[in-house]
Amino acid sequence: MNCNKVISADLLPDARGIRLGVERTEKILKELSNPDEKLKIIHIAGTNGKGSTAEYFTCILVAAGKKTGTFLSPQIYSFYDQIKIDGKSVSSELYEKYKVNAEATEFEKLTATALALFAGEGCEWAVIECGMGGKTDATNAISKKELAVINSVSLEHTDYLGASVREICAQKAGIIKNCPVIINAHQTKEAREYFAQYRFADKLEQIFEGGFVYGGKTFALKAEGCLQPCNAACAIEGARLLGIDESAIELGVAQCLPRGRLEKFFIGGREYILDGAHNPEAFVPLKKYLLSRDCFRTVIFGCLKDKDIDGCLHNVIANEVIAVECPSERTRSLEDVAALCRRYFGKNRVDTAESVSSALDKASGEVVAVCGSFTILEEAKRWIEKRL
Repeated sequence: MNCNKVISADLLPDARGIRLGVERTEKILKELSNPDEKLKIIHIAGTNGKGSTAEYFTCILVAAGKKTGTFLSPQIYSFYDQIKIDGKSVSSELYEKYKVNAEATEFEKLTATALALFAGEGCEWAVIECGMGGKTDATNAISKKELAVINSVSLEHTDYLGASVREICAQKAGIIKNCPVIINAHQTKEAREYFAQYRFADKLEQIFEGGFVYGGKTFALKAEGCLQPCNAACAIEGARLLGIDESAIELGVAQCLPRGRLEKFFIGGREYILDGAHNPEAFVPLKKYLLSRDCFRTVIFGCLKDKDIDGCLHNVIANEVIAVECPSERTRSLEDVAALCRRYFGKNRVDTAESVSSALDKASGEVVAVCGSFTILEEAKRWIEKRL
């Protein structure tokens, strides 16, 4: 399959690189002989938990012996982390083999590339995470699906998706196309009411350190964070609906460790946490964990312009905050981030750094959490890896 060709599209992205709508991606996929039709697809939308749930599904399918492609966004530690086969990031060479060159947004091209790559490399299943919303997200150009999954829904991207939870739910629900549906149990009242007609992963009976009980069965869990059992249960419910063997479900959940979500590293008696939390709801697991750590806590915090920085900072638990800029055109300025941090924590508890690495160098906490945006995790991971 030769994907390295220019495919015309009717509309160009806006100044922020965002252009909602599926028409351009549908056109690209058609030019590529509809690779999505060669795959059994699980499509996942939601405000929070999409990536983790996608990784649980992936681990379960791989444990069942199914060759599985996974498309995630945004990137966490590497650009190629967004496209995986059997849970492993593709090589740059394999990516270049299928890379789509089109008159479209970067995300539209990336979506088409991922689907072409999965089909071309003989994947049976594909787990696809929405980029933004659902109904008009590029990934919704997929023509048919085995399963649609709606994760936790709350206010996000209100300029694009709507000003209320109900309006945003309508956007997420747009991925439902004549297929079974699973709804994550962790929902606001408004979202639960909106999706009331669908099947919820609501059988969580007990949560404990290292596992949880779902539907009367105990599951081991590597991932930490108070919402990970809900994300795992969503994948369990979906996998059962798809007829995946129970032993593969149990093994997949036990082996899964989503990256960049309350991910911990220990160096010289100090604990480092990398967490891509970037909206108020996503900060809840990190907040609960930091509250449980009775020690001096440093938070290294960066934020993009289109995120609810006040809502995020309201959920930050820290004795010391070091403000940084994100390596993104959408970043808030260092001065802006620092000023807002001082509003919440006071002048004496807030410092600034010109980079994430320099912030890690000066952090004095026994626990150091890097959070506020996925975009700052890559540099933090490189700093940590040099010291492990």
